[in-house]
Amino acid sequence: MQWQVRLDGVTAGYPNRTVLDQLTMQIPALTTTAVVGPNGSGKSTLLGVIAGVIRVTAGKVEHGTDKRVAYVTQRSNVADVLPLTVRDAVSMGRWGHRGLWRRLTRRDQDVVESSMSRLGIRSLAHRQLGELSGGQRQRVFVAQGLAQEADLLLLDEPATGLDATAQQLIADVLAEVAGEGLTVVQATHDLEVARSAGHLLLLRDGRLRAEGDPRELLTGDAIDQIWQLPPRV
Repeated sequence: MQWQVRLDGVTAGYPNRTVLDQLTMQIPALTTTAVVGPNGSGKSTLLGVIAGVIRVTAGKVEHGTDKRVAYVTQRSNVADVLPLTVRDAVSMGRWGHRGLWRRLTRRDQDVVESSMSRLGIRSLAHRQLGELSGGQRQRVFVAQGLAQEADLLLLDEPATGLDATAQQLIADVLAEVAGEGLTVVQATHDLEVARSAGHLLLLRDGRLRAEGDPRELLTGDAIDQIWQLPPRV
């Protein structure tokens, strides 16, 4: 199986706190990988390491491509700092291609429009981010991630706090772009979303507990052990 990202003995975290401990794994290309585990298991830290925004203190991270990585965090404070419209925010996804001060080309504009359309936010294009609901804003940042046209799209709990319709929309869009050749990695608490992925990474206490086919790994016993639930009767 072709790999997109490979971690070898990676240790990483924050000042005075190690989160990931000797993590060795690989993420297959051209599919969706779900990262699951209890709170504090290291899911967000893993995405930060892959994105290159969290430095490793030991081990090695290898990428199978030199193309840009798109990283959609769970929350963004950009709307509280800059007076951006929805179109402005999605257009920021093209900065890696055009630079900060260069005008967008017609193709850049088409990519922005397409990304907004896929997330159902074209009608909001002229709205200020600060006026949007949390769910609408989250769709904006997923659209910004798509607009980057990266080889690898990382998302940290992209559907948290969204209603069922918005959750399904994001799930459908991620499945579509994976089918079009994008590698998607998303941290999620939703086990149904995880079961629909092509690959699963199961974390606990900063260590990899299992990886492989989610339909085989997400059994009742495995879930009980990872989340330390009481025995079933």
